[in-house]
Amino acid sequence: MQNDVVEVSVKGVMPTANGCAVFLGDDDKNFVIYVDHSVGNAISMTMQGVKKDRPLTHDLIGNIFLGLGVVLERVVINDVDNGTFFARIILTMSNELGRKIIEVDARPSDSLVLALQQKKPVFVARAVYDAVEDMTEILERVLKQQNEDEDDDADDEEDENDKPPF
Repeated sequence: MQNDVVEVSVKGVMPTANGCAVFLGDDDKNFVIYVDHSVGNAISMTMQGVKKDRPLTHDLIGNIFLGLGVVLERVVINDVDNGTFFARIILTMSNELGRKIIEVDARPSDSLVLALQQKKPVFVARAVYDAVEDMTEILERVLKQQNEDEDDDADDEEDENDKPPF
């Protein structure tokens, strides 16, 4: 399997007019999957370790896995067709009868949230990886802009703290 897939990680999430751009990649190449706002927010919150008051859908799924003794082994983004990506979630379950491997068709966006929550690897089929456009330059610009915005916010905060209290 290792030659047929490339391990990737989520490099960043950026809001867009119609949802969010999720940047995935490795050291050699980055690409984008577009997702709806709610899943983009779930990916961001998971990456940032945000604690939620109540479980969201992906939290619920993770809790069900835990309760049933199901382990998410990995996610594989296995196909792309006209910009629509497809994924498989690989699950295992063991009991007194043995070990069962289950492969479930899923949206890559949902799969990413679950993999991030469970700290499990995400792979992309080599054919998909080779077919997608390299977006590394755009990712670098986005990350640079975000860092500059954070620096500006920190400077503004310092300016507010320097003002006299009256």
